[in-house]
Amino acid sequence: MRVVILLAVLAALVGLATGPGCSQAPAPAPLTQVVALQTSSVPEGPADPAWELAPEFVAKLLLQDLVEPRQMETTTVQVRVRALFDGTRLAFRLQWADATQSDVPGPARFCDACAVQLPARIEPTLPAPQMGEPGRPVEITYWNAGWQAAADGRGDSIRDLYPNAAIDHYPFQAPALEKGSPAQEAMALRYSPARAVGNEVAGPHTQPVQDLLAEGPGTLWPAPASLSAGRGVHSAEGWAVVLVRRLPHGLSPDLGTQVAFAVWEGGHEEVGARKMRTGWIPLVFQQAP
Repeated sequence: MRVVILLAVLAALVGLATGPGCSQAPAPAPLTQVVALQTSSVPEGPADPAWELAPEFVAKLLLQDLVEPRQMETTTVQVRVRALFDGTRLAFRLQWADATQSDVPGPARFCDACAVQLPARIEPTLPAPQMGEPGRPVEITYWNAGWQAAADGRGDSIRDLYPNAAIDHYPFQAPALEKGSPAQEAMALRYSPARAVGNEVAGPHTQPVQDLLAEGPGTLWPAPASLSAGRGVHSAEGWAVVLVRRLPHGLSPDLGTQVAFAVWEGGHEEVGARKMRTGWIPLVFQQAP
């Protein structure tokens, strides 16, 4: 009789230990698509609490090993993505681990960067995820850490970028030249030729982002107008970057599309085609609960 009672007590204890009170809810399945949640307005900074409303998608990054120069070493493993839209504008927050803040350009020095890519047209089939294909363009919104530093107030002169360099002055800043005079303007054209022809990459930058178009690798060119905005902040955890752009032409909130991402780690000499990237990822739009 004692044996029977003891077994019954043990069975009850096991039932309590494994019953509903001690069970753990199954972990939610990882997202298979980027979900853009509708809000009244999209935030333009990465610390805005509105981002916590949007579900987080963890995008695994791939080597860009299809075209030269190839990226053959895995650096950034993943980028965490949240998305919000307000009916006309679409905003992404990208976060990735990067212990070093690479935002000073120079010889053999490259800046951290990231980009969001969307098909330029809503069609039944997609262009190639590697920057589109001939006749089937993609739209790219590109952010650069060096441009962010300039937009935040860092100067663009040699003295600003290389504080230990010994220089006299730029020729067009000579004291003998009156600011705004024909002689000063002519000297500026002579010694800043890239700026003189409107090269947006040459700087100085007031915005950390640029809108681009492409129809395949090696075909990148500036969009007719750069309308996107953005902001990036570096911390001990890495970068958090917000990119805000208009909805692609023909895309409405009741339609879905695809999106792709890219990350450049300047400290590993990633620039141009040397990058970590994703393929196309479904992008859907949802009303806020």
